[in-house]
Amino acid sequence: MVKKRIAKILSFRYTMMAAILILLAGGLVLLPKYQESEGIPAEQLLSNIISLERYVSTDQISDKLISQDPSFILIDVRSEERYNSYTLPNAINIPLKKLLDKEFESYLNQDQYDVVFFSDDNFYADQAWAICNRLEYKNLHVLKGGINKWFTTIINPKKPNENMSSKAFELYTTRKAASLFYGVVYPDQTKTKSVIKKAPRKIITVKKKKKMPVEGGC
Repeated sequence: MVKKRIAKILSFRYTMMAAILILLAGGLVLLPKYQESEGIPAEQLLSNIISLERYVSTDQISDKLISQDPSFILIDVRSEERYNSYTLPNAINIPLKKLLDKEFESYLNQDQYDVVFFSDDNFYADQAWAICNRLEYKNLHVLKGGINKWFTTIINPKKPNENMSSKAFELYTTRKAASLFYGVVYPDQTKTKSVIKKAPRKIITVKKKKKMPVEGGC
């Protein structure tokens, strides 16, 4: 009974998300930024929304963090309270409701990095992606499954059963090693002293768009 109720809530939530994305695709969201730039055609945005190419997996992001890949920026679009409670290493907090604030534009509208949005699941991250895609910002991605997927795959990976393939066991081994990197301690590690590395804080420099000089004058 409880499972059915949860499934019903999730179904309603994602139906609402789909409706919001379709509205964005049609250019029906009245935001001040949209008045300055019409952005891409609605047909193109709808095509982009249908495509799943924007999604990156938790395994991909984990690998990038561990290898200290400098080519991407993680954007946590949840509330500041949720961000302070837990977030991914090096993530920047830009709550969805503040996404179009001028102070954050340089993080979103630039060509130095891939921008990866994430939230608890895909709900708010997909909205952030759709808004920025509508404004023709480039290199935009969404962490598939968000923080929830991060916990079930990277922080607390489920051990495969004996009937599963060798690839499943290899993936589990990789994920377990990754969880150690992020500070998870397993019972068999408690008796041995080991230093758990933490992902180093990445310093991100963002190029600001240059303003064109005003013509005319004395």
